[in-house]
Amino acid sequence: MDDKRILCFGDSLTWGWVAVLEGAPTTRFPYADGWTGVMGTALGPGFDIVEEGLSARTTTIDDPASSRLNGSAYLPAALASHLPLALVIIMLGINDAKSYYHRTPYEVAVGMSKLVGQLLTSAGGVGMVYPVPQVLVVAPPLADMPDPWFRGMFDGGRQKTAELAAHYKALADFMKVEFFDAGRCVGTGASTASTSPSPTTVTSGWPWPPRSRHPQPRPKADRVAKPVGERDVRRSAQLQ
Repeated sequence: MDDKRILCFGDSLTWGWVAVLEGAPTTRFPYADGWTGVMGTALGPGFDIVEEGLSARTTTIDDPASSRLNGSAYLPAALASHLPLALVIIMLGINDAKSYYHRTPYEVAVGMSKLVGQLLTSAGGVGMVYPVPQVLVVAPPLADMPDPWFRGMFDGGRQKTAELAAHYKALADFMKVEFFDAGRCVGTGASTASTSPSPTTVTSGWPWPPRSRHPQPRPKADRVAKPVGERDVRRSAQLQ
């Protein structure tokens, strides 16, 4: 039996940005230390994890500084390239909350809805027979930004990100896909909004994927979720 392929589509949280006090430049976590690598280890044999992360990626916005960052412009090609896919996990939205985009949390969710729509119409790829993969929408965790430049870039962004979970949950219910609020169990590095959860945080309990589509309260900053076992992961993704 072929391995079940899981595509993880996101920004620097997925790419593995290592938080540094000066903001940038930085390096990348080793694959095994990022959340995608930890998930792959938890799932074990029979699963192929595809990491499609790009720092500063948005859902649907063309950034004035770079034409590479619009997630909706790249996702269809990524899907066709990696089919067949059992599951696609999308964790985006932090970068949509940048001050100069002027997006409300609901408008960020509308951007996410375009990505979900692209996924739900991706069957067949380019001359292929593969079905639409399962979809998991993930609300990103909150981030602290002591660096002055990033504070200006994300002015008001933390509050917007905190409100994404409710909108993403409503979106997931409406479009009949799965949802998980990552912010209720993990945080990011304390340098920028574009930081990956630290290896310690991830391995302490990144609860992938959801065991319930019902929203849960976000934890206090010092609270860490308990680890999820391999059996729970497999059952939740319905990939057995």
